[in-house]
Amino acid sequence: MPSSSVASIPAAAPDIAVAHFAHRLSVETDCADVHESLAAGAVDFVLLDVRGPNAYARSHVPGALSLPHREITRDRMAAWSADTLFVVYCAGPHCNGADRAALKLATLRRPVKIMLGGMSGWADEGFAFAQGAEPGPLAAASAA
Repeated sequence: MPSSSVASIPAAAPDIAVAHFAHRLSVETDCADVHESLAAGAVDFVLLDVRGPNAYARSHVPGALSLPHREITRDRMAAWSADTLFVVYCAGPHCNGADRAALKLATLRRPVKIMLGGMSGWADEGFAFAQGAEPGPLAAASAA
């Protein structure tokens, strides 16, 4: 009996799958988890919008700070303790700004995760956005 395209390559052994998915979750989070943390007030990370300031002012995730990836430097990051977890996002899957920011932060020995989906993912979830130059609270954000 012919195999489907899905089953034509066997699934990884469970121990390999565990290592793989645990690794992915150590460097990624998603919009739903970020939203849940923000809504619950359980924010144990700094959320960075790493797009340019004009894009941030038009619309951003409530509570996010604007820090374009090109401006991430050792001196700039000295404002936070060395063990601060950063969650970075950009426009979405079509943008590599979050990857660039995460690489810079990791190179600076900073804990970092990418918020998968970025702005596109946030919108897809139906979550509200904030506008302007300030982070804005989740409760006061406008509908997507």
